[in-house]
Amino acid sequence: MARSRRQRPGAWAPLLLLLLAGPAACAASPADDGAGPGGRGPRGRARGDAGADEAAPRHDSSYGTFAGEFYDLRYLSEEALAEPRPGRGVHGSDSPSTWKSSPKSCQLLPPAARFTGYPFPTAPPVDPFAKIKVDDCGKTKGCFRYGKPGCNAETCDYFLSYRMIGADVEFELSADTDGWVAVGFSSDKKMGGDDVMACVHDDNGRVRIQHFYNVGQWAKEIQRNPARDEEGVFENNRVTCRFKRPVNVPRDETIVDLHLSWYYLFAWGPAIQGSITRHDIDSPPTSERVVSIYKYEDIFMPSAAYQTFSSPFCLLLIVALTFYLLMGTP
Repeated sequence: MARSRRQRPGAWAPLLLLLLAGPAACAASPADDGAGPGGRGPRGRARGDAGADEAAPRHDSSYGTFAGEFYDLRYLSEEALAEPRPGRGVHGSDSPSTWKSSPKSCQLLPPAARFTGYPFPTAPPVDPFAKIKVDDCGKTKGCFRYGKPGCNAETCDYFLSYRMIGADVEFELSADTDGWVAVGFSSDKKMGGDDVMACVHDDNGRVRIQHFYNVGQWAKEIQRNPARDEEGVFENNRVTCRFKRPVNVPRDETIVDLHLSWYYLFAWGPAIQGSITRHDIDSPPTSERVVSIYKYEDIFMPSAAYQTFSSPFCLLLIVALTFYLLMGTP
């Protein structure tokens, strides 16, 4: 009769020891409750446990470090994510919010602690063009007005002012045009051999100050420009500008000394791609006499539309007609 084989009790001892020692000898998985930072495993011991370093075996391999950090970023608390919180895109709320991630929860930072990013550098603000004050005309500056009686810098067909500021003369020009407005300094009232300063509106919407010299009936641009502190604007179909120019300049036939008296030539007209063209009227107005920058006057010149009834012949005709109507016929 065959005898059943019996295993010796000592054969199971090594296997039993291996099973009992396995959990302590093997490194914890980063997905287990005892692995990873923040209360997991040897690197993530519970905060405040002074004996955690001695009680738990260390696992400093690169894999354990990577797995723990990956767990912190990837496996967030499902309860925190599912919890409704105010913020842009959360339940349709429009109030912006900043989320802060942690191994156990997602938290909203208080408004004072929210980071909105580093601001991009911006250009300094540009001061708006200060309107020309006509109340100072004849007092602290000289003015020329051409157009409708009682017009100002915003309604005249042409406007010019000048005043002394230290060693400079400040000019202000404005005209009813979308092209250019200019003033010329002449030894006579005719165009030719004149120093001209023009404010030109280009296709980019800018108003630039340019220097010209009249060669006969043609204005030649001169690269040497005595203007400084330039500013200009194009608004309401008007070109308006302001600039300064030195009273005394080195000897140059294209630039006159403004401490001398000159006739002033007034002109304006259209521009094509930032280049001036012929002025609007055939006979632009001029000053009746030479102008001194040291004498401030407020001079009005009626435009052609308002000169009809101001001529001596028209006035005489009106008087004669009135006398005839009053006396009647015999």
